[in-house]
This record gives sequence, C-alpha cells and structure tokens, in this order.
Amino acid sequence: MIATIIDGRAVAARVRAEVARAVEDLVSESGRRPGLATILVGDDPASEIYVRGKRRSSEEVGIADHHRHLPATASQADVAELIEACNGDPEVSGILLQLPVPEGLDGSSLTAQILPEKDVDGLTPVSAGRVLQNLTGLRPCTPLGVLELLDTYGVSLEGAHAVVVGRSNLVGRPLGPMLMHRNATVTMCHSRTADLAAECARADVLVAAAGVPRLLGAAYVKPGAAVIDVGINRTEEGLVGDVDFGPVSDRAGLITPVPGGVGPMTLAMLLQNTVAAARAQFDREREH
Repeated sequence: MIATIIDGRAVAARVRAEVARAVEDLVSESGRRPGLATILVGDDPASEIYVRGKRRSSEEVGIADHHRHLPATASQADVAELIEACNGDPEVSGILLQLPVPEGLDGSSLTAQILPEKDVDGLTPVSAGRVLQNLTGLRPCTPLGVLELLDTYGVSLEGAHAVVVGRSNLVGRPLGPMLMHRNATVTMCHSRTADLAAECARADVLVAAAGVPRLLGAAYVKPGAAVIDVGINRTEEGLVGDVDFGPVSDRAGLITPVPGGVGPMTLAMLLQNTVAAARAQFDREREH
C-alpha cells in the first residue's frame, strides 16, 4: 500500500482564499477591517521570523496589522499593560503573544490576560475550558488545522479510534477533546506510555505531536490508517517529522509530509480565527 500524501499547502491556500472573502464581507457589513495584534518581546531570531510570516500572511488576506514590539528588557508589567491596551482596542480583533518570551517573564500568566474573545491562539485557560466542554469559542490553530485536513480528505471520525502522541498545551491536550467531540474514541499517549507501538498500531487516525524525530516507524501504524505528523524537527538531514515518513508511507492510507503538511494549516487557521473573532465581536456590538 502506498499512502496518499496530504497536501497541506493546497488546503491552506483554499482556507486563506475563504478567509480573504470573509474579510471583505465583514468590511462591507461593519465598515471595520479585522485586525491582528502580534506582540513580540525581545529579538529572538526564530520568533522574529515566525511573527514576520504571520504579519505578511495577515496582510495578504486583508487583515490589518497591529504589530507591537517590546525590547527584551521589558518587564512583566510592561507586557501586561500592552496586552490590556490591545484588549481594549476595538480595532484589534485578535491578540497573539509570541512564545517563548524572554527569560524572567511568565508567558503563561501573560497569555492568560488576553481576552478569550481575542485569543486567536486559543491558549488562555478560558479557551482551554471551552474546548473541554465543547462550548463556543476560539480553538488552538494546529488542532484546527489537523481537523481541517482530515475533513478535506474525507476521513470519518465518527466511531474511529484516534491516537494522539504528545500532550502539549499547543496540540495534544486540546486535540484529544476536539476529536472526542467529533465522536472518535481517543487514546492519549505520552513519554510514560508503557507500550507506545501497541497503542499506536490500533489507531485508525494517528496524530504524532511529540517533538521527537522519526519516533513512529512502520510498526506503529495500522495498515490504511490516516497519519498526521505535527512534528517539525531540525536535524543534520534537514526538517523531519515525528513519523519515519518513508516506511510509514508504505503502510498508511493517508500521510502528511514534513514540511508541507500541518505547518501551513496552523497559519491558515490563525487567519480564520482572527476573522471569526472579528465577526463575533461585530455581531455582539450589533445586538447591543
């Protein structure tokens, strides 16, 4: 069996086109353009690259750029004050605090200050609670992207056995409940799982999000399974995922490549979240 390779770039391009149309529809209705405030503290090169990409992509779909940059010497109070200013700014639909923040700052505490209705990363405690209880709210971008890929490629989650490897707040913890709310039976695996290969080999849908290069080989994969590789690991051979792509692609039914799989979807769903936040804010204002 040769797996079908999931084209994350193509799906992300479609989502971005839909977002661009939604932006213009909202501008026509409200007279206000959705705006994204990216907050960068310090001068970490990788963070600068990530933020630059988010800003550029936002502008490409018509989202206003409200970027804020604070020096690495900024205090916890300085960053908190900036977040509060963005919370109160009606031109800012979504707020994204780029993590990690410099040493000496508490990124979790700062993220928690973002209003849930502007939490386009879906990382605040309130957003996490809404995921668990399946309440309306913004969801983390990478799990949303995973679901979008599965839906696009016709993978039915109803009654499927889904295994998620990794329990980070960014991916594993929110993705498990999101899959369960789609009526999948979910197994969460992590570094203390006793027999990881046996657990993974039972999965109809296998999501690797552990951050370990080529952790999952062919023996971990049920024949015909849908394999979603969230991992992005820099090695001497270049970027590789958490899945050993070559052997696994001979066994799986569907598989995401690295790069070009989940990565483009994370950014596309950030844009989608920003427009969804702007729409919800406008609808609330109109009701009042």
